[in-house]
Amino acid sequence: MAREYPMEKVRNIGIMAHIDAGKTTCTERILYYTGRKHKLGEVHDGEATMDFMEQEQERGITITSAATTADWRGHQVNIIDTPGHVDFTVEVERSLRVLDGVIGLFCGVGGVEAQSETVWRQAEKYEVPRIAFVNKMDRAGADFYSVVKEIENELGANSVPVTLPIGQGEDFQGIVDLIKNCAVYYEESSKGLEYYETEIPENMKDEVDGWRRQMVERVSETDETLLEKFCADEEISEEELRMAIRKATHAHAVCPVLCGSAFKNKGVQRLLDAVVDYLPSPVDLPPVSGSCLEGEQLERYPSDEGPVAGLAFKVMTDQHVGKLVFVRIYSGTLKAGTYIYNSTKKKRQRVGRILRMHAKHQEMVDELHTGEIGAVVGFRDTVTGDTICSEEEPIVLEAIEFPTPVLSVAIRPPSRHEQEKLSEALVKLSDEDPTFTVTREEETEDTIISGMGELHLEVLLQRLQHDFKVYAETSDPQVAYRETITGPVEVNEKLVKQSGGRGQYAHVIMKLEPLNNGEGFNFENNVRGGAVPKEYVPAVETGCIDAMAKGPWAGYPVVDVQVQLLDGSSHDVDSSEKAFHRCAYDAFRKGFMKDNPELLEPVMEVNVTTPEDYAGTITGDLCGRRGRILGMDSRGNYQVIKAMVPLANMFGYASELRNTTQGRASFMMHLGAYEAVPYTIAEEIVAERKRKLEKEKAEAES
Repeated sequence: MAREYPMEKVRNIGIMAHIDAGKTTCTERILYYTGRKHKLGEVHDGEATMDFMEQEQERGITITSAATTADWRGHQVNIIDTPGHVDFTVEVERSLRVLDGVIGLFCGVGGVEAQSETVWRQAEKYEVPRIAFVNKMDRAGADFYSVVKEIENELGANSVPVTLPIGQGEDFQGIVDLIKNCAVYYEESSKGLEYYETEIPENMKDEVDGWRRQMVERVSETDETLLEKFCADEEISEEELRMAIRKATHAHAVCPVLCGSAFKNKGVQRLLDAVVDYLPSPVDLPPVSGSCLEGEQLERYPSDEGPVAGLAFKVMTDQHVGKLVFVRIYSGTLKAGTYIYNSTKKKRQRVGRILRMHAKHQEMVDELHTGEIGAVVGFRDTVTGDTICSEEEPIVLEAIEFPTPVLSVAIRPPSRHEQEKLSEALVKLSDEDPTFTVTREEETEDTIISGMGELHLEVLLQRLQHDFKVYAETSDPQVAYRETITGPVEVNEKLVKQSGGRGQYAHVIMKLEPLNNGEGFNFENNVRGGAVPKEYVPAVETGCIDAMAKGPWAGYPVVDVQVQLLDGSSHDVDSSEKAFHRCAYDAFRKGFMKDNPELLEPVMEVNVTTPEDYAGTITGDLCGRRGRILGMDSRGNYQVIKAMVPLANMFGYASELRNTTQGRASFMMHLGAYEAVPYTIAEEIVAERKRKLEKEKAEAES
């Protein structure tokens, strides 16, 4: 089947921003103006197309990224609307991995907020070209020019406005298009569907001339031909400007900035024009790189005739069709009913149905071509980050990195016979969300679920009830503590067991040393002369790793330790891998406790945005939670307080902040680092942990 749109007329874009910047409202307008839907759905009414989950409609926020397709000026625009809340940052991460361009949305009042910076850095990590849209220009306190400066100063982008607002706040009337050098006004009666271009208001002409000259100058710096024309004061055409901005945007040399109000139906069509004019198509980007199964580097160029290569970037469970795997095709054509190779799992899989998604609605297609995004039914063993490719020409694409969960909860079914039902539901949820992990505590037989924050786990627990009809009991959230050592220590451990016949003998001398925060584990074999035979050295390393899984002090994982195997001895008959594994396990635990062990806790970067009246109260409260205030910034009548606070002291903070400020303050937090717990507090945590483990062990035995 021939493709509907040429590859150069395909745009794969995402919309990313801080929570409540207006991403979903903007997407609703895009769907309306492109004719994809004929009625505007509002977030506050629970009728937004892209927020189709019940939890999204209840809370008025986006929780999961939703995909849709629209047509603008003969181009296929594939859009992914991503969440703005930090607990669901996984959705942004995996979307950016497969997108060709991004719209960074900023609130005209809030400007560059905490999560705005996070998602911008994520886009930089994947080298995704960006354009910016300053939304909510109709809001009191909106300041387009201040936001443009923030984008430049705080994000390091070469921000180049291509539209300007006509008025701000209550006086916002329309926009000035600097490329066409005209004013644009929108008809309220048609909900912005109709607009007209006219002369720039007289009182803005000098200002517009200055901004237009600055735009031309900055763009000319990236293009030699334009620079010559600019220096010679020659006329530069609209088309030349657009092409130069497009080229510079792809090279990350400039970031075009537009403005408008999605809610008031102003400026969205110019944003769509910018998507088509400035963001890349699949053919504008370098070939995707990966490796063959032997490790050699390979490339795949965008071509429908090439070998199939695609990346699974999202898994979703649908009540009607089962497991849906979202894929982006980088090369070749994926056809329904054929077989494809999962090179990550090294398994052959059948391509069942192929669906083009429009939020929760599905449109069946026969093929997915290069540069297209769709969902596949039938990939039973495929998870997020897997590569699908031609079996004859396999390739493994770079996987997606995800942040580590920081908050854990013990979960139990109401009765034992529902354990299997709970386990199946948790497996499906963890398949969908790589930042949601499920582990099993062997001693307590508890199922532990971990996520990115309170809201993340709350939503997943609601989904257990709503989507899977599983009702589970949970304990209070548990912090994911870690254990480490503070100084070097040597340990000499010997295992000698004789019980008639072949015994067990192993002898190791090891040195344990602390590593820097975040370095994990390192093992060095410094044995000389074969005192410990080479075939037993891997068993020594795995013995240490197994000992680290449940720390000797309080049973938390051990991190940031280096082990040097210095010496030892063996027996010709009684030594074995099992003996050296056990000996190293015991040696590590004894050596660890000989040193002064240290408990580490996750410390969160917290940003609180509050009216000035409450700044003192909030600062005092954060300090009372063992927080360190890093600084305060003014934004209009608001203060942004930045602090580092232990996660253990942040439970329930959302409701307390809401009560303290009458709902006028908001906060965002994400993992900053693991830091040492003060010794007196650490002793209490360790003692409580041991009491709990002993109690649960006794209950299990009874």
